[in-house]
Amino acid sequence: MSETHRGRCFCGAVTFEIDAPIKWCVLCHCESCRRQCSAPVTAFVGADHGKWRWTGARPKFRTSSPGVERSFCGDCGSPISYRSEHLSGFMNFHVAAMEQPERFVPTRHVAVEERLPWFPIADDLAQGTGPRIPQN
Repeated sequence: MSETHRGRCFCGAVTFEIDAPIKWCVLCHCESCRRQCSAPVTAFVGADHGKWRWTGARPKFRTSSPGVERSFCGDCGSPISYRSEHLSGFMNFHVAAMEQPERFVPTRHVAVEERLPWFPIADDLAQGTGPRIPQN
């Protein structure tokens, strides 16, 4: 039987499950992600469509730019997910929303061209520009 990963918003209203395997775990430096999370970088795990589901209240959705949709809890405001027409077939969930975030280790930095100049990348992970499908 395959492993199931669970996540939720801060207040617990929005919950979700992802069936293993997780496709990737990346650190995103893009301005949109920074603004949504109020953080200099955010971590995502990718899941194939059909391998994840909402199990509690459905989140609210916002189109943040053409072809990009972000979800968040309508009660507490926690960011939950990101999906893009460019990466069709996948949903990206914020690692911080996972019940066991320590289990997801990033393998790549994405959108490094938008990295804040005062936020150094001090690891040996691969780096990519833009929202590309990670090649581990």
